[in-house]
Amino acid sequence: MKDQILKKIESYEAYAIELQRGLTAIPALAPSSGGEGEFDKALWLEGELKKLKFDSIEWINAPQKEAKRGIRPNIVARYKGKNHSKTLWLMSHLDIVPPGEAKLWNSDPYKLVVKGRNLIGRGVEDNQQATVSSILVVRAMMELDFRPEFDIALLFCADEETGSGFGADYIAENKPEIFGKDDMFFIPDSGTEDGSAIEIAEKSIMWMKVTTHGRQCHASRPGLGINAFKAASELVVKYKSLYAKFPHKDDLYEPPISTFEPTKKEANVPNVNTLPGEDVFYMDCRVMPVYQLAEVKAEMRRLADEVEHMYGVKIAFEPQQEAQAAPPTSKDAAIVKAVEKAIREVYKVEPKVQGIGGGTVAAFFRRLNLPAVVYSRLNESAHQPNEYCILDNLIGDAKVFALSALILGEK
Repeated sequence: MKDQILKKIESYEAYAIELQRGLTAIPALAPSSGGEGEFDKALWLEGELKKLKFDSIEWINAPQKEAKRGIRPNIVARYKGKNHSKTLWLMSHLDIVPPGEAKLWNSDPYKLVVKGRNLIGRGVEDNQQATVSSILVVRAMMELDFRPEFDIALLFCADEETGSGFGADYIAENKPEIFGKDDMFFIPDSGTEDGSAIEIAEKSIMWMKVTTHGRQCHASRPGLGINAFKAASELVVKYKSLYAKFPHKDDLYEPPISTFEPTKKEANVPNVNTLPGEDVFYMDCRVMPVYQLAEVKAEMRRLADEVEHMYGVKIAFEPQQEAQAAPPTSKDAAIVKAVEKAIREVYKVEPKVQGIGGGTVAAFFRRLNLPAVVYSRLNESAHQPNEYCILDNLIGDAKVFALSALILGEK
């Protein structure tokens, strides 16, 4: 049956292109990005899913008054297996980011262009490659009248691009009962060009806005004021010590250490001869899971207190994003071992299990103590002008997921 399923998937190239064409033609932008949400795209996708033999198709709607029909839709399409005690989930997201500057595109972002083996258009890689590859997996099983050992469910989420508050986060918070204690997740939303990387862990993330309040005055008489910029610069230098304070190293991650970097800097005074009374900068902190973010904030505060005492300023913190790392998926989890074996067979490369500094929706499911693997073979054109998906990657990913499901069924 394995060879039959893989050959079936190979035969779906034309079908995959038409799915990509239909999905690309329907922008699914968050209201905060100038769109109406995913309603139209979800409706079109439901029509395509109904042409197949899914046992159930369900909408889980997160309310948002600014979105079309007042909802951000999430769809669950389930194909039942021989045993319903657990489910293998394949999750993708329906929303996209705006195209950006039109002049940088060589074609209409919302009209699919096929150029050789490349499919070009906004959303084709992020995340329609995953949407389509997951559909191919189940269609192949359906057409061969094959029922896997367990249920397979396709989860098409809203709002991944702007925080998942109406998507994966909403479902995990409001509908956790749809997940069983033995369920597993494939999330094809990150990867490498050779298809070797399997993401099983993420660092904690904290973005901190740091505002320093001094006293403005003429720059020729600095004694009349307090230079907020100078004090803030002192603090930026002090924050280098965070690397030594939180030194834990783990080669699972790339880079294998916590990182604490000053990034964005807001303008202060517009002229040269005024000493700034306020200064704002931002820190991007990616913290190894062995540390609590509260520890990091406490040390940042301690260093800020030193600067306050030294310069007579007041320093305020305002977190812009703060998420403690979810428990990692074990290297020895069945789904990890299955995808390792599948990658070797499909892509002929040696898989590499790793952690990352960024965040993915896998965290929401890992916090439910469900093993989640973030995997795909990607060319990393997401969010760029002329975004493209390589058809061979799309078909290859479908093979990896299908083969992994079969391997899991053998256990």
